[in-house]
Amino acid sequence: MASESTGEILKSLAVNVIIAASKGVGAFLTGSGAMLAETLHSFADCGNQLLLLKGVRATRRPPDRAHPFGYGRAMYFYSFIVALLLFFGGGVFSVYEGVHKLSHPEPVEDVAVALIILVVSIALEGWSTIGNVRVMNQRRGATGFLRYLRDTKDSDLIVVFGENSAAVLGLLFAMTALVLAYETGDGRWDAAGSIAIGLVLVCVATFLAREVKSLLVGEAADAALTRTLEELADLDPNVERVLNVLTLQQGPGEIVVAAKLKFRPGMDTDTLVEAINAFERALKARVPEVRWSFIEPDNVD
Repeated sequence: MASESTGEILKSLAVNVIIAASKGVGAFLTGSGAMLAETLHSFADCGNQLLLLKGVRATRRPPDRAHPFGYGRAMYFYSFIVALLLFFGGGVFSVYEGVHKLSHPEPVEDVAVALIILVVSIALEGWSTIGNVRVMNQRRGATGFLRYLRDTKDSDLIVVFGENSAAVLGLLFAMTALVLAYETGDGRWDAAGSIAIGLVLVCVATFLAREVKSLLVGEAADAALTRTLEELADLDPNVERVLNVLTLQQGPGEIVVAAKLKFRPGMDTDTLVEAINAFERALKARVPEVRWSFIEPDNVD
């Protein structure tokens, strides 16, 4: 799972380095505010992907005395920082640049060069986005795509997808703005393109921040895990019923489970301990993402 995420991040980073440099040349040649907004967006994406790589690396640290459940939530922290940088470094600045250009419109030049750069950029970003979607489709299984975006615990994947999708949409806005500004001779179209790009980035960043914040604060694992635990309890002759289940998504692919179970009466201590251990082994076999499980025998919740 981590290797897939790392591969997608590295692919997006390589694409954005090439695109950012190309857009920078285009912005210099045309004087376009929309191209400048796209250049800043791509450079911001490069920084964001480096942060995501740092997050992936942090999650690989083993548990220690200070962090007994490991460092899985580090990925959520870095993903949240990326969302903030996308909001302010990309979105807000692009809107500011557009408003400034709207007050002081300037004609755009060398549009042909800029359009070539934008077309190549769309192709590269599209290739990266398709690869990202392919990995997400493997992860989501039968779950609907939009539902997966809302419910997934893989914050690194949805952040990369959000950035790539915003990049493709932003490139289309930049291309449209450049053509309109050139054909009409009105630089305000270019300014409008910059504002549109900024608003796209603000919306995407807001969505990502909201989703990742929930994971960072502490979100329950998928409800399917609780159903699986209840199914195992029904099949276990030593368990009479499930009293309570608490789950916590500790990081991508890492879940903590605490459950109260009512076991059949008359079991001695050794038999009860073995029944608990057997139940935990069965649960982890069915759901490998369960890294920590705490089963408490009780009669009432």
